[in-house]
Amino acid sequence: MKIHIARPYRMLHFCSLVLIQLAITPVVFAQSEITDTNAYFNENRLQYTDHTYVNYIKSIELFRVGFELSDPVIQLNTDEKLQLRFDDLEGNIKQYYYTLVHCDANWQPTQIWQNEYLEGNLESQIEQYDFSFNTRQSYTHYQVMIPNDQMKVKLSGNYLLKVYLKSSEGTEILSFTRRILVFDPQVSIDASVIRATTVEENETNQEIDFSIQTNGYRIDAPYQDVQVTILQNGRWDNALTTLKPYMVKGDVLDYSFDNGTNQFPGGNEFRHFDLKSLKYLTDKVREIIYDSGEYKVTLWNSERRTFKVYSHDDDINGRFLLKTDDETTVETMGEYARVHFFLPYTAPIVEGSLYIAGGYNCWQYLPENKMKFNYIKHGYEADIFLKQGYYNYLYTLLPNNSSKGDITYIEGSHFETENNYCILVYHHDRGTLYDQLIGVGNFDSRK
Repeated sequence: MKIHIARPYRMLHFCSLVLIQLAITPVVFAQSEITDTNAYFNENRLQYTDHTYVNYIKSIELFRVGFELSDPVIQLNTDEKLQLRFDDLEGNIKQYYYTLVHCDANWQPTQIWQNEYLEGNLESQIEQYDFSFNTRQSYTHYQVMIPNDQMKVKLSGNYLLKVYLKSSEGTEILSFTRRILVFDPQVSIDASVIRATTVEENETNQEIDFSIQTNGYRIDAPYQDVQVTILQNGRWDNALTTLKPYMVKGDVLDYSFDNGTNQFPGGNEFRHFDLKSLKYLTDKVREIIYDSGEYKVTLWNSERRTFKVYSHDDDINGRFLLKTDDETTVETMGEYARVHFFLPYTAPIVEGSLYIAGGYNCWQYLPENKMKFNYIKHGYEADIFLKQGYYNYLYTLLPNNSSKGDITYIEGSHFETENNYCILVYHHDRGTLYDQLIGVGNFDSRK
């Protein structure tokens, strides 16, 4: 049974050629999609990235307690904690375990024993769970705060949070991994985000000029022992990681370059849609129906912005916020809906594949957010199963044989765009076996 929840108008256009093609082509597309998805989700090899290994885990949130739009960053030896929340759409009770793996600045496992960086349990079980209530899609909601009385961290640096099940033989069955940053402030960071100073990128790029004040903290060989990572809007796939100081003046490490090495494409303001209610049409939503046991939401058609003039639009820099206006709590009463995206386009892109990317899935390029070209409608489309909330996203091209997404291909790039930049300072103290995270700074291109 199909129930029309909200629809401003309806247009029907019948064409015999379209009907013939519809009868022929979907079989081919569906077959390739299922094959790709199975190949992806059957992989149980640990990856030291933000990665989801199974397709029934949805709505993963990881943020500093009290700040739902924050990155998973906490200070060592403080009361700061991270909140982990996620849904299992299979809806029954499972024994999920988690642990932390210390990594170096390049996200490779550190060669030290686990009990050298963890205090208490080396793995723990997620004990807090609740069943969904009165929702069309059944799910079990899990949550845990990290660190906690059972597991604490002793060292600063990069940590990979690993969540998994166990087989009857005790083998780990990976569910998902997420990056966590624990910093011990030893240095201070000053930075300014400016319009690119190189002529070719002057209209499109943003330049991050910054300096690190060591404040008496001892660094014997700054060109060898210090590594800096710069993130744009929480993305890791396009992070800058190879910067070395332009010069060292006493206690100051200067990273003010004029050759473009410290630049990012400004990109464009994020697209967004409001899914907080399924009872009425909200921002960017064209239609809401209930059909075949699930809500289906159609967004208004998008348009390519590559060559359009910059226009400011408030966003949340690619993040998402789970929330429902229809019930009292989103954790167990939030509904899921299949959201339909459509981007008119004349022909398939041969340079790579198109994805709907953003913080909602940690900028992963997965089969489930990969767009397919519809030869009949002349455009790219995708259907993504999402929980109620407010979402930012960008149409992102993943070039062939690359792991770095390109947002400029569809969205364009402007030096005026508002972006957030996070500067991470790592120090490998000689005589130790791990990289310390000794400084974190957040800077906005508009401030």
